[in-house]
Amino acid sequence: MLSLGEGTGPLRGVKVVELAGIGPGPHACTILADLGADVIRVDRPSGQLLGGGAHDLLTRGRPSVALNLKQPAAVETVLRLVATADVLVEGMRPGVAERLGVGPAQSLARNPRLVYGRMTGWGQEGPLAHAAGHDLTYIATTGVLHGLGQDPERPQFPVNLVGDFGGGSTYLVIGVLAALLEARSSGQGQVVDAAIVDGTTHLATMLAGLTAAGLHSERRGTNMLDGGVPFYALYATKDGRHVAVGALEPQFFAALVDLLGVGDRCPGQAELARYDEMQALFAEVIASRTMAEWAELAEGTDACLAPVLTPTEAAGHAHLVARETLVERGGVTQPAPAPRFSRTTPSLSTPPPASAGQDTREALLAWGIDDVDALLECGAAVQG
Repeated sequence: MLSLGEGTGPLRGVKVVELAGIGPGPHACTILADLGADVIRVDRPSGQLLGGGAHDLLTRGRPSVALNLKQPAAVETVLRLVATADVLVEGMRPGVAERLGVGPAQSLARNPRLVYGRMTGWGQEGPLAHAAGHDLTYIATTGVLHGLGQDPERPQFPVNLVGDFGGGSTYLVIGVLAALLEARSSGQGQVVDAAIVDGTTHLATMLAGLTAAGLHSERRGTNMLDGGVPFYALYATKDGRHVAVGALEPQFFAALVDLLGVGDRCPGQAELARYDEMQALFAEVIASRTMAEWAELAEGTDACLAPVLTPTEAAGHAHLVARETLVERGGVTQPAPAPRFSRTTPSLSTPPPASAGQDTREALLAWGIDDVDALLECGAAVQG
């Protein structure tokens, strides 16, 4: 039988009910599970349309229970789980959880201290609240996508890291933890409305300030952090690979110029009119060696030059290996829990379930649901 609170991190003992979805909701619950929370994932009997299976790392660290929420007995089971939980997380369109009978009103009636976390793209209200969308459309609407990349003709997007996981799941976890802390002093739960458009916009707070001060342009590739200066940019190497240069501060710029061996002919860092000349010089010199050669020369210096590694190469980098930033579990190399703690060290527990409902019987019993056989017999619950 699965034991409650089996995680080793600082959230050990916190109980979370996850109504399974895709993308940022599962990622938020992975963070909570990685940090020690006892999460129970309520899947559809058929599983998810996207993801699932033994390699779906966004389902690691918690059991999968399959419940058919079209049946009243399954809905009642969720509410019984909620009664002893600290948190519920769902990522459905606004109104769907309410129609199923597991919305905030129904859940808080069973457990007034519950933190009810809602993960959507557009939020629970507003003209687009009920519209479909994905990471790309959300970050496009916020204005953040417009500034990504260096191509003046077309913005670029970094897969779904900015919206789904940066502005989405990360802010949901922040909201859930803040509401949990408040509930422990007030005795009252509340709803956390985490919208990707809100979180992504908040991520750009610094750029909003710089723009207001006239220090950041909406033209891509013209700013300090988007390729507009030669000492914060990417350069091709002799072998067709790339290195990243991020020598913003004067002392780091000096170290970079020294590493490249161009101190006698490099324009000054503040000579804006000669930035094209500086960029051409850096490009010429960096193209004379391979990525590995530059990595060896720069490692441990303050030149702020680093190789652009593939994910496979990164797993073998000495620094990441020393910190065990990536770990191997079940034949899969994957990120370790983050951040680090001095006393309550998080650790990976169970691997992703191979199928939806793999743990239905054991997990429901562990959470105090004692009529599992009846639920299985009537089809409200399914054992995967």
